[in-house]
Amino acid sequence: MTRKEQKEERRQKILMTALTLFVDRGYHETKITDIAAAVPMSTGLMFHYFESKEELLLELVKMGAASTKAASGYGGAGGEGNADVEKMAQIPPHIYLEKFLGQLFSYAKEQPWVFNMFILMGQARRKGMPEEARQIALSVDAIDSTALMIKKGQKDGAFREGDAKLLSKCLWSSVQGIMEEMAMDKEMETPDPKWIMSIILK
Repeated sequence: MTRKEQKEERRQKILMTALTLFVDRGYHETKITDIAAAVPMSTGLMFHYFESKEELLLELVKMGAASTKAASGYGGAGGEGNADVEKMAQIPPHIYLEKFLGQLFSYAKEQPWVFNMFILMGQARRKGMPEEARQIALSVDAIDSTALMIKKGQKDGAFREGDAKLLSKCLWSSVQGIMEEMAMDKEMETPDPKWIMSIILK
């Protein structure tokens, strides 16, 4: 392993450690010395990678925001190429969403940090968190992009009638709760996406 690879591996270790501690203890209750001790490394060495706890949070929130691109890409808001957007737009919304949820749960089971990221993104939206990180967390548009899919599905007769944004919020609140439960209970089985989809299906 090259020195550059070692440095990147250590950087990722710091981020994942901070993510775990922010979720377990809370952002404000976690000290930079706690993160350094858990890595483990000296606090001085950690400052070579991240200048502050706020910078760590910001980097994690940026990671969380980037991970939503798959969800928002259906409506063309995720920044994918035109060919990818067109291909996704050809998939009926109810099929796309069900497959997306299935992939999300499966991936999170393989990569447990995803559960924690969902929790952290929810925490980062609250007042009292560092403002730059909070604004990035608030800018994540999974609810709005999913609402657009729901509107299309309503026209096609696949989704129940009702306010599309409210239905989207109910769907994502359910997903958020499931991710939080799975973060706490490592033995919890991955739920069937059809259960969650029943919230919006006709």
